[in-house]
Amino acid sequence: MGIKVLVVDDSSFFRRRVSEIVNQDAELEVIGTASNGVEAVKMAAELNPQVITMDIEMPVMDGITAVKQIMASKPIPILMFSSLTHDGAKATLDALEAGALDFLPKRFEDIASNKDDAILLLQQRIKALGRRRLFRPIARGIATTDKASLSSELKRPSLASHTLRQPAHVAANAAVAEKVGRTSSVTRASGKKYKALLIGTSTGGPVALQKVLTQLPANYPHPILLIQHMPAAFTPTFATRLNSLCKIEVKEAVSGDVLKPGCAYLAPGGMQMMLERGGAYGRIKVIAGKPDMNYKPSVDITFASTSKVIGGDVLAVVLTGMGADGREGARMLKSVGATIWAQDEASCVVYGMPQAVTTSGIATKSIALEQMADAILKETANG
Repeated sequence: MGIKVLVVDDSSFFRRRVSEIVNQDAELEVIGTASNGVEAVKMAAELNPQVITMDIEMPVMDGITAVKQIMASKPIPILMFSSLTHDGAKATLDALEAGALDFLPKRFEDIASNKDDAILLLQQRIKALGRRRLFRPIARGIATTDKASLSSELKRPSLASHTLRQPAHVAANAAVAEKVGRTSSVTRASGKKYKALLIGTSTGGPVALQKVLTQLPANYPHPILLIQHMPAAFTPTFATRLNSLCKIEVKEAVSGDVLKPGCAYLAPGGMQMMLERGGAYGRIKVIAGKPDMNYKPSVDITFASTSKVIGGDVLAVVLTGMGADGREGARMLKSVGATIWAQDEASCVVYGMPQAVTTSGIATKSIALEQMADAILKETANG
């Protein structure tokens, strides 16, 4: 039986187009459409969809209000459609804060340069949300980067194209994951000295990052590099929002930024953030990367360049997200002595990126999101 989807948009053309794309996939089925938020709330309760696609700007009741009401009465995974503008970014972040789990640009040409890739990505995003084992709202092959292409990227802006797949929950992976130290409470610090904290994430990441970063003190002793899969129009707004909520400073990274303690640098959307030598901790270099790269920014690239500049004095954390971006960069960091942690499956929106580093034996701990900030503070507080 397919994943049941409710499509919500005030445009009859867009409802029809999204419905056609969803129904093209044998694993998906549109069970209803709604033209405004009031209808969406009513149909969500009556039809019991497993995923809802939601427009933001609608008459009668807007998408953000509808998300709040659905989450308050009967939480359902929701994917928002957004315009790639400053106002669209703000509204999308508001929707994610209200309980929506993911978002995509409303114009299909903004999702991917190739129409077929855009269709596939939309289908994959819906399936990733619909396949979650337990939904608890937070208040072509496996995505992979091989070492050769990653090494090439460090010399020039190039990386193999990625395609995404929802990770299968199979017994073999579960057995490997069981070997990783899981924490129901925060364990003692290892005593290791650190120079930087790195955090990579994708689907579910905006809320997860907010939850972790708002718990760090203003005098946090290390610079922080943040890599969140996000469009270029969104990262300035997201950095500004995080900065207004956090005690630490948060900014969108620009080339030439010299890392300083207590400051988090968010990789610009549509670009690649690398680290080069300069200052006590390193200096940021922002590059364009190849046009056909799916991950812009890429966790792999930032992690890998950091392994060459800072070496093993790094705590790298992989949070919720589709695919496997971050795995090969984390492997390079671990090879020089860095510590790698992953978010645990139960608290992830999508257990893809954390699963990739966990089942590969790269991550040493699998930690619930609610425990992550405390664990980071205990591990890195003494330098």
